[in-house]
Amino acid sequence: MDRRNFLQQAGLLTGAILSTSIVKVTEKTNPTILIVSGWQDVNIGDIAHTPGLIGLIKQRLPKVNIILWKKNKSEIVDKMLERHYPEVRIIHGSVSDDTPQSEAVREAFQEADFFIHGSGPAVLAADYLQAWAAQTTKPFGIFGVTIQEINPELKSILQKATFIFTRETASIAVLKKNGIEGEFIRFAPDATFALEIHDDAKAKSYMKANDLEARKFICVIPRLRITPYNKIRTGKTKWSEERIKEVNAINDKYKEEDHAKVREAMIAWVRQTGNKIVVCPEMTYQVDIIDELLVNPLPEDVKPFIVKHGYWLPDEAASLYRDAHTILSLECHSPIIAIANGTPAFYIRQPEDTIKGQMYYDLGLKDWTFEVMQTTGKQITDRLMQVYNDYPSAKKNVHLALERVEKQYDGAFKTLVSEVLKTQSKNYFS
Repeated sequence: MDRRNFLQQAGLLTGAILSTSIVKVTEKTNPTILIVSGWQDVNIGDIAHTPGLIGLIKQRLPKVNIILWKKNKSEIVDKMLERHYPEVRIIHGSVSDDTPQSEAVREAFQEADFFIHGSGPAVLAADYLQAWAAQTTKPFGIFGVTIQEINPELKSILQKATFIFTRETASIAVLKKNGIEGEFIRFAPDATFALEIHDDAKAKSYMKANDLEARKFICVIPRLRITPYNKIRTGKTKWSEERIKEVNAINDKYKEEDHAKVREAMIAWVRQTGNKIVVCPEMTYQVDIIDELLVNPLPEDVKPFIVKHGYWLPDEAASLYRDAHTILSLECHSPIIAIANGTPAFYIRQPEDTIKGQMYYDLGLKDWTFEVMQTTGKQITDRLMQVYNDYPSAKKNVHLALERVEKQYDGAFKTLVSEVLKTQSKNYFS
């Protein structure tokens, strides 16, 4: 069963029930959800949060209208979203003193029935939520975020939330430690697991140009321990010289050690299967480290089997990952995009990459999650060849993980409707 049919069957009944409930809540035939997402365009994982959540809402609440309040303005990403979801209205605008600064956002506050903060590494639009709470009496919730630290301002916002869905269970423990608990809190995996968009034309063109056969190549994604935002956002990231030196020192210390373990698996893949490898980025800066860390150190007999990909968008990545055999990634979201498309994927997790990695354990993906400091290249290699030698079992593992994801999404949307029912007021604006 392919991903689309699986999701349609899994969500059909839930969508019908929940959409009816939302209609009852709002007394509208086509209620409106305002979502905030779109944190940055230099990371296909961050970009993928947005279409993931849009697709998830459309699947389970098919009668609602969606307005996307996109935090980062990016013409290339906006065009991608418009191409796949032309019915979704995209708006931009900041807030100041709890007040929207654009007419488009003010209109959305009037029109929308409730507000959802999308998946991300933190509650990145806390000021947007606060503005909504200050300007309306309508409910809001948080979907699929990591919450690693809670300051007094964030705690105040979280205590007003109608629901809080974290993308791993570790965040629930943080909430509980800070005195925030209840049935309105749930584990709901990163919305990227619901990514349904593709760019098959680009992926097929790339495969043809590089003589790639479906299910006969793997993809490998590098990562430094700490993302060098000072190089990505030149002039905008205000790091001190001391911070820059600290980040460079940590990255320089571990980059060879980390990537040597992945290269060991790459060498074994080429020599034992005779098949190719695509080395590709999840973030823009990784285009510049692919040669240094993944390609140049390889033996000469392996290098002819390596092809490179430049920075891309998640719809093309989803299409290529769907046709790959397996994904090996030091980044967190390429494995999610791959699994969402039915492809086995390994996450080689670095300790600096926050508590979000707990999500993989929560979904039963322990055997494909490698803590890099406790992992050898041989362990990654052996597991890769195990997948190669018993691919049906690996595909079954992917399917089981997706079933766990769907179960959590189903519970989250039932909670969403239940909590909105409790708080909905006919007098929307104070």
